[in-house]
Amino acid sequence: MSKVYLSYNNIVSSLGFDSKTVVNNIHNEVSGLQLVEDKSKFSQPIISSIIDEKTLSDSFAKLKAEGNFTRLEQMMLTSLNSVIEASKIPLTKRVGLIVSTTKGNIDVLDKNSEFPKERAYLDVLGQVIKDFFKFQNDAIVVSNACVSGVLALAVAKRYIKSGVYDHVFIVSGDMVTKFILSGFNSFQALSSERCKPYCKNRTGINIGEVAASVFVTNDKLNLAEEAVTILGEGSCNDANHISGPSRTGEGLFRSIKSAIKEANITNERIDYISAHGTATPFNDEMEAIAFNRLGLGEVPLNSLKGYFGHTLGASGLLETIIGMHSLNNNTLYTSLGFEELGVSQPINVITQTTTKKMDIFLKTASGFGGSNLAAIFKKVNNE
Repeated sequence: MSKVYLSYNNIVSSLGFDSKTVVNNIHNEVSGLQLVEDKSKFSQPIISSIIDEKTLSDSFAKLKAEGNFTRLEQMMLTSLNSVIEASKIPLTKRVGLIVSTTKGNIDVLDKNSEFPKERAYLDVLGQVIKDFFKFQNDAIVVSNACVSGVLALAVAKRYIKSGVYDHVFIVSGDMVTKFILSGFNSFQALSSERCKPYCKNRTGINIGEVAASVFVTNDKLNLAEEAVTILGEGSCNDANHISGPSRTGEGLFRSIKSAIKEANITNERIDYISAHGTATPFNDEMEAIAFNRLGLGEVPLNSLKGYFGHTLGASGLLETIIGMHSLNNNTLYTSLGFEELGVSQPINVITQTTTKKMDIFLKTASGFGGSNLAAIFKKVNNE
């Protein structure tokens, strides 16, 4: 059976509008998290990573789009356009489109929005992106809380493996909105300082926004330098609580175990873990327990939330793309904000950006409703 590859990719974020710029900023330990004083988003100052409005407007203008597009649509179209152009793939019936998000155009429900309320439906968001690029197949919308971005990769892999498509474009995005911020504030989860995943001194979550895109393909001749193979993936719902994860890490434990089994590798082959790491007490503790149950406590691990905050459904795809570049650069990037271990089980949090020869990394994600996903990726040039 043919292999499935992640190839051309793009990130639109507060740290840049292309993946290499973003990764270079991460290498230099630059955070996109800033103090934001905008009462249209929240009544109090917050720490967040917000995409610059003018930069987005200027970048989107280059697409020469006709009609009105929401801010999220502009983010996603700008990102996906770069990947489609880089791939040079004609959009035939053999090409699929996956749109991945948690809340989509939730901001159009605000009373001052210029867009009709129907624009908030996720299928409408998918239709807008499909029509803009003239995909021949309807968009597949993946929305499963904060695992959405990496779950989209698993769905794309399965479509290609089953022969439905030869190629799939994925675009994932979420925004910082009043609705999102008020929701997390109701959990008393928002931090008034930059988040510190896995740290004893962590005080909660920051919310950020991003759009990210990737080209998934079975064509090994059309690959970017940082391309990886998807070796395996697994998804399990722990059915514990609407917002709290299993205290034993059961859902994540089973997801990783399934991914390792499909990848047909031993745990020792994993060189690096790109973890979820929201900087909330229950999430960080749950992950530490799950990793130790699998004997992965000594594997170098980071959370990228200190650079972007939690970008909700887009976080998994964003962090997978950075993991691809991390493998290609043979570089482990520091888990920004970490000072002292604040979970009960030992984990090997990366505290300094260092060079290390790598071949395979594990990406994990967890979200509301008990959702969990794990995926394993291998550097193509080491096959």
